[in-house]
Amino acid sequence: MSDLQNRVYKYFDLVMALFVTVLIVSNIASSAKIIDWGVSIINIPLAFDAGTILFPISYIFGDVLTEVYGFKRSRRVIWMGFACLSLTSLVLWLVHIMPGEATWQAQTGQAAFDAVLGGVFSGGIVAASLIAYLAGEFMNSVVLAKMKVATNGKWLWMRTIGSTLVGEAVDSFIFIGIATLAGVFPWSLFWTLTITNYIFKCSIEILMTPITYWVVRTLKRSENEDYFDRDTKFNVLPVR
Repeated sequence: MSDLQNRVYKYFDLVMALFVTVLIVSNIASSAKIIDWGVSIINIPLAFDAGTILFPISYIFGDVLTEVYGFKRSRRVIWMGFACLSLTSLVLWLVHIMPGEATWQAQTGQAAFDAVLGGVFSGGIVAASLIAYLAGEFMNSVVLAKMKVATNGKWLWMRTIGSTLVGEAVDSFIFIGIATLAGVFPWSLFWTLTITNYIFKCSIEILMTPITYWVVRTLKRSENEDYFDRDTKFNVLPVR
């Protein structure tokens, strides 16, 4: 156990930084805009929040972290992402309550700031983002780690796609559900946003499978690591 905790990896910090960046940017984009493809599936319009474009990549990073470094290292990154996203919300809330300069008020205005970024620091969207993020990412990591042991490290595509199907389902349902209950989204868009988010996110994971394979293979070779969570206790709290 001590060897795992004390070992230094060359690229772990880089993967963590990219993961956190993608997480924060996708949440800001989610608040800023809802995109409409102009097409429907079974009379459900394929409209989605803009963060959906980038957020699935965080699940790919999550897959890479668990596959290469194991669940406990991945858990550290998930909680780091939670802390940084919480800090982002706090900073934007502080900016929101500070008085605006006169020229800025005339050119942009508090109403525009709140309309675009309010979702990042308002109660409903923040609660939805943080709870859905934790539930989805941990579900993704646990499923992948258990599947890796069960398959003895074979069929990486099955693990990355299978864990994403579960994790994204949990994330999408919780995020849209809480945000809708809080009044961020209207109930009329609940199934539209939930189904569209899920389909889009899972599709990105599937399409990027070759890239995931390359990244995993490169990291395993460079880090000389291919961790199996055979004796891991899957506690989501950051404890030993």
